[in-house]
Amino acid sequence: MITGEIKNKIDQIWDTFFVAGITNPITVLEQMTYIFFMKMLDDKQLQEEENARDWDSEVQNPTFLDGQLWVNPDAVSDEERAGVPYENLRWHVFKNFGADNMYKVVRQSVFEFIKHIGTGEESAYSRYMKSAIFLIPNARTLAKIVDGVDSLDMNNRDAMGDVYEYILGKMAASGTNGQFRTPRHIIRMIVEMMQPTPQDYICDPAMGSAGFLVEAVKYIKEHYETALYVGDEARHMKTSMINGYDTDQTMLRIGAMNLLLHDITAPELAWRDSLSEQNDDQGCYSLIMANPPFAGSLDKGNVNKNILAYANTSKTELLFLAQFVRSLEIGGRCASIVPDGVLFGTSKAHVAIRKEIVDNQQLCAVISMPSGVFKPYAGVSTAVLVFNKTNCGGTDRVWFYDMKADGFSLDDKRSPINDNDIPDVVNRFLNPDKEQERTRKDQSFFVPVDEIRQNDYDLSINKYKEVERERVEYEPVKDILARLEQTEAEYSKGYGELIGMLEE
Repeated sequence: MITGEIKNKIDQIWDTFFVAGITNPITVLEQMTYIFFMKMLDDKQLQEEENARDWDSEVQNPTFLDGQLWVNPDAVSDEERAGVPYENLRWHVFKNFGADNMYKVVRQSVFEFIKHIGTGEESAYSRYMKSAIFLIPNARTLAKIVDGVDSLDMNNRDAMGDVYEYILGKMAASGTNGQFRTPRHIIRMIVEMMQPTPQDYICDPAMGSAGFLVEAVKYIKEHYETALYVGDEARHMKTSMINGYDTDQTMLRIGAMNLLLHDITAPELAWRDSLSEQNDDQGCYSLIMANPPFAGSLDKGNVNKNILAYANTSKTELLFLAQFVRSLEIGGRCASIVPDGVLFGTSKAHVAIRKEIVDNQQLCAVISMPSGVFKPYAGVSTAVLVFNKTNCGGTDRVWFYDMKADGFSLDDKRSPINDNDIPDVVNRFLNPDKEQERTRKDQSFFVPVDEIRQNDYDLSINKYKEVERERVEYEPVKDILARLEQTEAEYSKGYGELIGMLEE
């Protein structure tokens, strides 16, 4: 958790952007991302230089070359072609320039430099920098932002990860583009249920700011302490383990930066419509965790025919489930947030995708979440579907959980409260043997697959939950009538007395 002091610093930087007229929260976040990256590049090399001095060696593959000039490959003027010393591109140097000079160097040289880093471990981020635009409007604003960022300790990656998540939270709290962010505690619940390992190939085909991918990395670092330091495991974790797609270049930049702040230096991220023909993923991931968009409908003509084979529809929430089934390897597992309509919809496509997951794969769990989880941006009721890919069935029973509280009030304010079912959800999901004796009157229970088939593959918990109604005892009717007569007599007496007073 970040401290109040750091929150205040971030809030001040945020306010500086707003005062300068940059009021779109996602634009603020994007511009802050660029500034963070400039500082991180220099901090990283400063650390490498210090280690090299300690071991009396040289820095291998330095980002900033000592005593040389950097020339912008896209240079058009003679001044730009003349180049700029690499030294001037380093944070600890240009932060001490005067405001006007710093603004010129950062806008014309440093920003262009980070856009052209094409190789090395920063490439996952720089790959999506080509269309980036530097929007900080003047020297005074940049100077205040640089001072604010300079006061943050960016060498502590865990702390910086918390800082970045706090900024993402501010983006959502602003009410603009909040759809990019699934609540962090819900993501964490799903990750703890799925228990990712350093051997996994993890994918989020609708990654947004990479919340699921980042939480997966954090979970692995917490439970596999040596994963980031041991040969092949470390290489896999920093590169091929993490896969994500999005159709928004801005979110790819933000997601890549978010992962970089958690030591994932070269993830497999791509600008891609996961439902289109360009996505040829098939049988390649061992774990998918996602909150795909519930956009309603799209142009079915652009949808991959292999996806439509599972569910012939234009509804994205069904198509994404089909794509998850397609892109998992045999034995792979998936946890996806879905709108409640997926669970009980009666269209051919709704029934077809549920039948696919129940009969041809192995449906493990349906966790029904309260409708306020995504407030104040959406009041839609949602659930988490958990299944394994087998291509040969295997569903014998399905675990249902009726989550009633997630630790926050279910109104627009989403204030912290004591009631929280999430620890219970995770504990019961990971210990299914203890659920055997639970009844339909409990908050969680198993339902045999044959019963689900008999109900047209309906997966809504209310279809199976048994509601216990308390018997209410009412007093005898004659006693109620006697009380009414007494009340009427008192009323008549009072009314008569009032009339008498008025006649006097």
